Amino acid sequence: MRGRSVGFNEKTVAEFDAKKGRGVGPWGDNLLLLTATGCVSGERITTPLVYRRHGGDFVLVASRGGAPEHPKWYGNLRANPEVEIEMADGDGTQTVGARARLVPEGPERDELYAYMVEVWPAFADYEKKTDRKIPIVVLTPIE
Repeated sequence: MRGRSVGFNEKTVAEFDAKKGRGVGPWGDNLLLLTATGCVSGERITTPLVYRRHGGDFVLVASRGGAPEHPKWYGNLRANPEVEIEMADGDGTQTVGARARLVPEGPERDELYAYMVEVWPAFADYEKKTDRKIPIVVLTPIE
């Protein structure tokens, strides 16, 4: 069950719904909806994010466009790693439960970051804009 989304995210979620997750904005078919529990509010919050499959997992970048601080959704996953993700699947969308694993640094983070730059080249620019190490999040579906 989705949560609330705000501002620009509302428009992106509406486009995701209208297009059944395909060809959404500049992200094309590489957008999923992440629904997590807010660490302060306790509310369910839905955020559209660029993703890429890696084996059976889904990889995200906590870039916040290269801002100096991590995105709020990253803090939510640190506190509450059980999430729902919705992505394009066939002629519609599919929603699955997943567990988030944070990868803030190290060789795995660096490898997955480069992997994500292949699908969204702007991630390379975001990394240059900030002094922080932009973390990776790996979502593993829950059976």
